[in-house]
Amino acid sequence: MTELGFEGSYLGANDKISRLAVMECKICWTTYDPQEGDDTRQILPGTAFVDLPDDWTCPGCSAPKAQFLVREDPGAASAAAMAEMERRTAALVADFTEVFNSKMRDMPMVNHALHVQAVDFRPHEGGFLGVLISPLSMNLVFLPPAGYPVLAPTRKETIAFPSGDYEFLHNSREQTGPYLACSLFSPMGDFGSQLQAVEIARVIMVELFKAENRAETDRAADIRTIREAELMPKQPAAEPEPTRRRVITGGLGG
Repeated sequence: MTELGFEGSYLGANDKISRLAVMECKICWTTYDPQEGDDTRQILPGTAFVDLPDDWTCPGCSAPKAQFLVREDPGAASAAAMAEMERRTAALVADFTEVFNSKMRDMPMVNHALHVQAVDFRPHEGGFLGVLISPLSMNLVFLPPAGYPVLAPTRKETIAFPSGDYEFLHNSREQTGPYLACSLFSPMGDFGSQLQAVEIARVIMVELFKAENRAETDRAADIRTIREAELMPKQPAAEPEPTRRRVITGGLGG
């Protein structure tokens, strides 16, 4: 693999790596891969290196985070692309926050423990892909590039990923412009906290790109019933660890 690292050690330079960066200890060469996490410290798969706790150390030699180098970074993008992604995801969050505050705040199914948040957006097919959490729903969202064929609102489009084919609905909002959304959870009543919702969103973004999940996503089972039965806590206050569960399975695609 080609090393895309910067000179010297990581030293907390979060702005130089993406959430997909695979890091390597410069002392013992132990690798930290966000898709795998770290069983020794109960770090969930899907946890980016930048999100590891400050006291996390190398499982091989106990070196601190600051002594890791970038081994490869498949999520690296140009500064201009990252700025554009930040602009568009900020617009997406602003749009959905405004809609929630003006029209949905008093709806009976609202989970007031949650707020609107864009999670793990990354460049994808010329646009940007990630998960949008709100007090009412969790959606996989694709912000298409300029020139992408835009259909009328609520028109459906199937998009292929390594884990399967997923059905998206076209829509548009004033600040966001055109976007495509695939429903993951709705309503959100079983989530005990924003942290729990974010953890599951991050696992989804990992599992989405795993080809071994394709056989599971081709099933025609009810996505929400199966996934909620597998992932959601029996008591809302108890926050489960979505360790290596296949949150993208259970009939989401197909």
